[in-house]
Amino acid sequence: MISIVIPTFNKSNYTIRCLYSLLNTTGIEYELIIVDNGSTDDTNSLLLKFQKDSLDKGIKTTLVLNQENIGASSARNQGIMLAKGSEAAFLDNDIVLRSRNWLEVLHKTLYLDEKTALVTPKLLFPFSPFAIEHTEIGITKSGAIGYIGRGAEKNDPRFNFRRQIQCSASACVVVKRSILDEVGYFDEIFNPVQFEDNDLFYRMKSKGYHLIYEPSVEMYHFENVTTDGSGGKINFKYQTIKNGMEFKRRWHHMYEEEDGPEPEDIKWNDLPRKRLDEITDNLEMI
Repeated sequence: MISIVIPTFNKSNYTIRCLYSLLNTTGIEYELIIVDNGSTDDTNSLLLKFQKDSLDKGIKTTLVLNQENIGASSARNQGIMLAKGSEAAFLDNDIVLRSRNWLEVLHKTLYLDEKTALVTPKLLFPFSPFAIEHTEIGITKSGAIGYIGRGAEKNDPRFNFRRQIQCSASACVVVKRSILDEVGYFDEIFNPVQFEDNDLFYRMKSKGYHLIYEPSVEMYHFENVTTDGSGGKINFKYQTIKNGMEFKRRWHHMYEEEDGPEPEDIKWNDLPRKRLDEITDNLEMI
């Protein structure tokens, strides 16, 4: 069984779209663990309804309803501690299922090599022409971070083969629980948000484990929904700089020696985005 851990904070329409889409997952047993960080909208009542609906479909959903926003790292760690699976999947609440067999394929890929710690799929923008949102995180030798594949056509051959990657975001990943227990969970020094996933995945790499990109699985991702405007008094610019400096302090000795991208390869491509209420395309499941 795989334990899917999803932190939430407001944005109930995205959360519910995400969760009900996941009920179309096929091929493998899973449980859902949803950790809400003190939402002030109608998230909690909708989660309670979803918990019942998921149970009616034979899927166990565990809810953790925090009274305040304790941060992304702490919320995910709460989920890990409740997880019963031998693998954990971490998802953001702005993911929508495209590949019904996503969990089965990522699980199989995870065990193709005993040194693989993490597998991540191809993430697509959820509107026509369904371009690539990103495939991996690239880090230059100077520590600049960017999305690889952003804006490319979804069948671009450059991004259509399985490969080992430099780093990943935690928007949609599956990891081995045994390796999580070995290297430790999300470091709460990175609360409330930013760089907690990069830090964990470099910790895995520092132990000799691999991170893998699996393009045969595709998922839709509403970019920047999870953090955009959801932090109340959190200064995200400050938080990004502060946590980025800590990440660089810890891991510069690794990424400086890696064959990371050139600065021009991760230049931010400010593509148009659409909110959930602007989506008119049929989000096909395959």
